[in-house]
Amino acid sequence: MHIAAVGRALPENYCDQKTLIGAFKKHWEKRHYNVDRLESLHQNVLVGGRHLALPLEEYQRLDSFTASNDAFIRCAVELGARAIADGLAAARLEPRDIDHIFFVTSTGIATPSIDALLANRLSLRSDMKRTPIFGLGCLAGAAGIARAADYLRAYPDQVAVLVSVELCSLTLQREDLSIPNIIASGLFGDGAAAAVLVGEKRAHRGPTVVASRSVFYPRTEEVMGWNVTGEGFRVVLSADVPRVVRQHVRQDVEQFLADQGLSLEHISSYVCHPGGPKVLEALEEALELPEDALALTWESLKSVGNLSSASVLLVLGDTLERHRPAAGSHGLMLAMGPGFCSELVLLRW
Repeated sequence: MHIAAVGRALPENYCDQKTLIGAFKKHWEKRHYNVDRLESLHQNVLVGGRHLALPLEEYQRLDSFTASNDAFIRCAVELGARAIADGLAAARLEPRDIDHIFFVTSTGIATPSIDALLANRLSLRSDMKRTPIFGLGCLAGAAGIARAADYLRAYPDQVAVLVSVELCSLTLQREDLSIPNIIASGLFGDGAAAAVLVGEKRAHRGPTVVASRSVFYPRTEEVMGWNVTGEGFRVVLSADVPRVVRQHVRQDVEQFLADQGLSLEHISSYVCHPGGPKVLEALEEALELPEDALALTWESLKSVGNLSSASVLLVLGDTLERHRPAAGSHGLMLAMGPGFCSELVLLRW
């Protein structure tokens, strides 16, 4: 199982962080919120700007969960189609080559699911299989790679595409003045990515998915997720995430690698989800990483923010295109998300 390419699609509406802070201050100062504290929280996430599903002025019109979710469906189909087209072009494949499409998101709901709408939009084959996955949050990019690779082990002559569309701005609760919501409003952005994977019997150029491991941490469901309310998705974001990273990740990674006959010394590259500055610092500390090991992850966080499940795929794409590791070397893909869980994917370049 090999990763042939990663496509991407970012909304045309880009706002720098200063502009977004100004818009939030204008809205929340009406509620007597401490706007200086808001600015400090937004600056501390180290995000320079973000792409938005809609033009900034249109968000005031989203007066219900229905309106926000309708916007999600419309924009998700557009961005998902662009991401798939970009990935297929890079892999030198056509839409008719897709045998199985995996679709992941945590920022909107649809039945038929978005992958079905994409099948119509792109005229995919009628015998193409679909697996929509909802609710894994930031974990889903790495988990989706693992599940697509699992499928291709059984069907080594086929092509699987993992599509992630996350439109975090459409989930924002504008009347929620909790610290988690304020932080989320400064951290999360919008975008889509599509990883194209091919089985062993297909010609390939990309890294091999050697193995994967899912790790579930019992009784940690309050660390991250959504509270689903009449107004939509209300963010659950605990300050315990960096602590969980420090407590668990090192031993999880070491055990996973040991089961593959490897150790941390064998890992020459890291593809990590940009969960936020404190999470990345905890990862660097726990794994004792070199200073530049997560350079592409930090760069992604600064340039577009945290795109939930799409982010780790963007970092994977940057690694493929700009800093491809030496042939034969090993890499580790890592993400964490609601559950609370880790997903580890071992790559061989």
